[in-house]
Amino acid sequence: MDYGMVLGLLHQFVGWLLYPVIGVLAVALALTLAELGQALAEYFYTLPAFSQCCEEVDTGAQKRFQDHATKRLEVTDLLTRSGPILGLMGTLIPLGPGLTALGTGNLDILATALTVAFDTTVVGLLIGLFAYAIGRIRRRWYEQTWQLMTAEMGETSNGQ
Repeated sequence: MDYGMVLGLLHQFVGWLLYPVIGVLAVALALTLAELGQALAEYFYTLPAFSQCCEEVDTGAQKRFQDHATKRLEVTDLLTRSGPILGLMGTLIPLGPGLTALGTGNLDILATALTVAFDTTVVGLLIGLFAYAIGRIRRRWYEQTWQLMTAEMGETSNGQ
């Protein structure tokens, strides 16, 4: 197999990745905004229901809370890491054609490539920043709720 042909195929494959990366970046941004909305709903509705003082906090409630917390934190952790990675991919992919355009003197293509590169970087970092903040705040809320639940569990077992 010819070395030039392999490089050509690699370049073509990487070029095909740009639009899927931008699409996944858009989905990640939408998921991050949805996570922000869910975090607010949790703070006002879900967490008070979990930590609400009831007659008895059973192990089933604790298990449901752990499952809920794990699921929500996995999503924000994934977004925290994948947003910047997708942004970097969206930066590097158009730089190849942009540099080629610079070599041929086509500044319009270079300008478009640089615009896409910088825009995807900013969006990826924004996703990572928001998801990181949501995840850290949720961890604190979950720890506080867990402490309330275990304290309630201790009180009910001591009262029996």
